[in-house]
Amino acid sequence: MRSMLAYTTARLLLFVAATGLLFLAGARGLLLLGLALLVSGIASYVLLSRQRDRMSGALSARLSGTRGRVSEFRRRLDAGARAEDVDDDGPGPASEPSQRARPGRPGKPGLGRDRP
Repeated sequence: MRSMLAYTTARLLLFVAATGLLFLAGARGLLLLGLALLVSGIASYVLLSRQRDRMSGALSARLSGTRGRVSEFRRRLDAGARAEDVDDDGPGPASEPSQRARPGRPGKPGLGRDRP
């Protein structure tokens, strides 16, 4: 987080410096902003490569830690789902809906009328 803040602050400072220099050179309005964006972008690409590398390394490390937690969560979720599936397959024919006797025809499970 600290490297991201340092990189962003440096980019903003480069933009402000480029805007000031271009203003003194006579650029105004949208031309000033467009040229300042272009100049500061090129300057930051060259001058801030070390900070950019640090920031990307920090973000990569942070994301890899998050991926580990996500995979652990998925593993636990799958284990819980498997345990729940085993519990749902409990013993006895009464647990399955097709084996229950329906009110329409006693004695013949599953052949009764579905509607009253």
